[in-house]
Amino acid sequence: MMAGALDKEFTAVAAVMQDYFDGLHHSDITRLARVFHPQAQYVCATDGTLLYRTMEEYFPVVDARPSPASRNEVRTDKILSIDFHGPVTARVLATCTIAEKDFIDCLTFIKLEGRWQVISKVFHFDLKE
Repeated sequence: MMAGALDKEFTAVAAVMQDYFDGLHHSDITRLARVFHPQAQYVCATDGTLLYRTMEEYFPVVDARPSPASRNEVRTDKILSIDFHGPVTARVLATCTIAEKDFIDCLTFIKLEGRWQVISKVFHFDLKE
């Protein structure tokens, strides 16, 4: 990708990440539904077992929990890196905190029909001390 095109795509992915962070902070599944591809996967193995959810399974969990915003939680969300692996594939490494958990998210993005969406969220969390 040329530098100008890369800057444009970087900005586009970063904007989706802002929606991602805002969606998590406000438990806003409408916003998260724009971020995640409908066939995205949600995966974690922090406790030694596989947690795997589809978006159909994940969104109700987010919708049911009190939002971090409603609990006046301090936002710690941060993009650590954005890497492109071709014109329609990117990977974002990000961190955030929700309740007692510090998360590190590995998000794989695809660009379809002119828009970037998360197709895979694989994450780890540590319990805050």
